[in-house]
Amino acid sequence: MKALMLEDYNKLEYIDVAMPEYGPNDLLIRVKACGICGSDIHGMDGSSGRRIPPLIMGHEAAGIVAEIGEKVTDFQIGDRVTFDSMIVCGICYFCRKGESNLCESRRVLGVSPGEYLQHGAFAEYVVVPRQIAYALPEELSFEHASMAEPVSVAMHSVNITPIKLGESALVIGAGMIGNLVIQSLRLAGAGQIIAVDLEDQKLELAREVGATAVLNASECDVPAEVQKRTGGRGADVAFEVIGISSGVNSAIASVRKGGSVTLVGNLAANIDFPLQSIVTREITLYGSCGINGEYPAAINAISSGAINVDALISSISPLSEGALWFERLYGQESGLMKVILQPDGV
Repeated sequence: MKALMLEDYNKLEYIDVAMPEYGPNDLLIRVKACGICGSDIHGMDGSSGRRIPPLIMGHEAAGIVAEIGEKVTDFQIGDRVTFDSMIVCGICYFCRKGESNLCESRRVLGVSPGEYLQHGAFAEYVVVPRQIAYALPEELSFEHASMAEPVSVAMHSVNITPIKLGESALVIGAGMIGNLVIQSLRLAGAGQIIAVDLEDQKLELAREVGATAVLNASECDVPAEVQKRTGGRGADVAFEVIGISSGVNSAIASVRKGGSVTLVGNLAANIDFPLQSIVTREITLYGSCGINGEYPAAINAISSGAINVDALISSISPLSEGALWFERLYGQESGLMKVILQPDGV
């Protein structure tokens, strides 16, 4: 089969590779669409340490069941499916506790951090355990279905955050996940939703998908502006969706006393933050990791139009052109948001 292989750091090649082998509880899936995640972009140069080549990346995908393992009874060849990005054991302490995203032996599709190598879906075929696969409604396109993974990530961050109906929320970072967090907050009943970014184009999109106000951080004092818009108190909750010190510090400074900050982005491995402000104002910090059961809700929200993914898709292109799109995204080309790759001939 054909695959887009990370053969070395910053070196992607469209090559022939062996078909993946599947076990008795697995599905062999013919990939129809796979999105390029920001973590793939940051991972391909080696800076994250989580994509050691040679590796087939890609974890935001959808396709058709091509073969089923002998113990699989709830899927059939030809079924349209998407799947979670995380492979979990189902038996460890955290899985049994209902926190499978914290599984002690968790693997992520398209990731190779040194402890394991798990090829992903930038290929004609991918193998996944049947327990992480989800059936798709007929009316949902594969391109839109491939967005279920990032939508689920955004929904999970909102699910773990204690926001009440009508409360105010701040979202720092209006990229892909930020704009999905905005839409998830709208579904959760948030009142004011204030988006912050450095790019006006991203802020315009944030307003289009549900932000009630937008702030360009290069043009204003974000915490001061948030306080003005929230009765002088600050936002009830804030989401930092980049993963840098300045964003986290701004989020902490912008929430009210007793508020909460949910950390979604993890661009930087370590950050500095104002401990005294957190303690004396009794701010709660939440770390949001992956997905924990949000896939059905994400599929329903995309299918019904409750979450608009089409506005976030910049291009749908052949997998054979993947290296060129990675280069453009790595160069931070203006206007690019989500690029979805399709194996040739789909």
